[in-house]
Amino acid sequence: MNARPKKGAGCKKKTEGKMITAEQLKDVLQRAEQLHHYLDIDKKKIEFEEEDLRTQAPDFWDDPKRAQEQMKKVKDIKRWLDGYQEVRMCADELQLAFDFYHDEMVTEEEVDENYTKAITAIEDLELKNMLRQKEDPMDCVLKINSGAGGTESQDWASMLMRMYMRWAEAHGHKVTVSNLQDGDEAGIKSVTMEIEGGEYAYGYLKSENGVHRLVRVSPFNAQGKRMTSFASVFVSPLVDDTIEVYVDPSKVSWDLFRSGGAGGQNVNKVETGVRLRYQYTDPDTGEEEEILIENTESRKQLENRNNAMRLLKSQLYDRAMKKRLEAQAKIEAGKKKIEWGSQIRSYVFDDRRVKDHRTNFQTSDVDAVMDGKIDGFIKAYLMEFPAVEEA
Repeated sequence: MNARPKKGAGCKKKTEGKMITAEQLKDVLQRAEQLHHYLDIDKKKIEFEEEDLRTQAPDFWDDPKRAQEQMKKVKDIKRWLDGYQEVRMCADELQLAFDFYHDEMVTEEEVDENYTKAITAIEDLELKNMLRQKEDPMDCVLKINSGAGGTESQDWASMLMRMYMRWAEAHGHKVTVSNLQDGDEAGIKSVTMEIEGGEYAYGYLKSENGVHRLVRVSPFNAQGKRMTSFASVFVSPLVDDTIEVYVDPSKVSWDLFRSGGAGGQNVNKVETGVRLRYQYTDPDTGEEEEILIENTESRKQLENRNNAMRLLKSQLYDRAMKKRLEAQAKIEAGKKKIEWGSQIRSYVFDDRRVKDHRTNFQTSDVDAVMDGKIDGFIKAYLMEFPAVEEA
């Protein structure tokens, strides 16, 4: 069962100039206790001890792949236990601070600091508890394509690229650009980025799938007209060696090309860029389609080949996952939209407004959004469309 916050949960903010109330303290303690129940912390502690014990077997590393899977399992359980321990500690410290204030041992400001810290820890764990699909903890591949509209759309695509890079940086992720196509005059036509190393990259960024619409007075228009541009964002889980994905070798072909920039030292005079073509057949409909992946990340052809194959496996895994989500959506009577290409968000610069059309969450702080502060949109999406835990 998901610990889905009540409408308005986390919004019981302190009234300016007044210390938190006994009701706010009670709310924090109740939510901390609810998380203990929903996350089944006692069971997770036993499970952690059992799984961790397996890693201490003398022959544990004889099978590196199985060992890696086991270490990942242990790490995932520990992440939940550490998250709850932080919540419990913050709630207990708030209770102490509240009691000490009445004995004049701490100040109002110190109580309020403890309250803010506790609320942040609780909301972070409540949000993470909505990420129950097995793909959610995985790293991800994020691809941006500029829409029709030439330079203006290409500039918009590069702005989105910067936005996601700033978000990833702020959340401790490493970003690797595996393929980038520059725009004709400015911006980019497309980019593929791998976002790795932090927590729940796919779980959070899956909310960004879809078309992003920009409305602004274009700096590329001599008449200073207000223009509308579009760019599409595709996010898929990035598979690792612990996940089995079948690739039919008879359907794979390779092209080689020179990677590098428009001239000078950036030009690679050796054909290290790779283009992978895979003839994909839909297992349900029998329809055939060519999947095309380019990789220019490394100066070594073999590394680019290996990475292109990993990106292919990620796409194949993503397609299988989306079929499962579509089946789940039918069960949920269409509550959650699965049209990944639908317009999801509008960024209206002149009106100082960014609005998500799925959740109606909006903000007037356009500059902050473009600097990567999109957590409000991500949280609203996950609260609106919580994941259903798999059987």
